[in-house]
Amino acid sequence: MAEHPEIVCLCGSARFANEVRAVERDLTLAGVIVLAPHIPAAGEGGDTLTEEQRATLGRLHLHRVDLADRVLVVNPGGYVGEVTRREIAHAEASGTPVGFTDPS
Repeated sequence: MAEHPEIVCLCGSARFANEVRAVERDLTLAGVIVLAPHIPAAGEGGDTLTEEQRATLGRLHLHRVDLADRVLVVNPGGYVGEVTRREIAHAEASGTPVGFTDPS
């Protein structure tokens, strides 16, 4: 039986949407299953999400972390925000390895 492809969950600030999409593309083309946060594209109303919608998206993303073999934090310049720190803590608490695109 063939081994399943690695599953990687991306985490990072919505301010790095372009970088997250680039990492998602590169990993997918390398044969990795990528679970990425929902980051609304420009003009899709990301600024108008309700607190309830933001909470729902946050809970869903923690479930993505649970499904992953590892987490990769997209953090240009070393930036890690509050929500991403919570996602990292969730991954670490369950023993899921966490890596960073910018290890500084």
